[in-house]
Amino acid sequence: MKISIGNDHAGPDYKKAIVAFLEQNGYQVINHGTDTFDSVDYPDFGHKVAQDVETGTVPFGIVICGSGNGINMTVNKHQGIRSALCWTKEIAQLARQHNDANIISIPARYTSISQAVDMVAAFLTTPFEGGRHATRVNKINCH
Repeated sequence: MKISIGNDHAGPDYKKAIVAFLEQNGYQVINHGTDTFDSVDYPDFGHKVAQDVETGTVPFGIVICGSGNGINMTVNKHQGIRSALCWTKEIAQLARQHNDANIISIPARYTSISQAVDMVAAFLTTPFEGGRHATRVNKINCH
């Protein structure tokens, strides 16, 4: 399975650890993020990840910025994107189970790298429960 990842200058170390985890577990990674700590604009990277998910190139995306908020807002502007800002493994699991989230947003300045990797692992292995949650998820998109 392919996964798309994007990050700004707050997340190169997070991305490196997450990509290593993904590749060790058989995932292919499309890297849209920066590899330096030089200031960049998170929307430039978030839009690319959202487009990968939106077009079906990948089923899931991972975005990282300092608070996780800006890049999360960016990707959620795309139709069909349900990005969840997560700061614990349990929130990542609920985002998949109840909201069928297809992008996880990670706040690099408020989580550790090991927490981020654990959240990604939980996010990618937790199925959507459907049922009553599907009715709610189907009401999210604006038409």
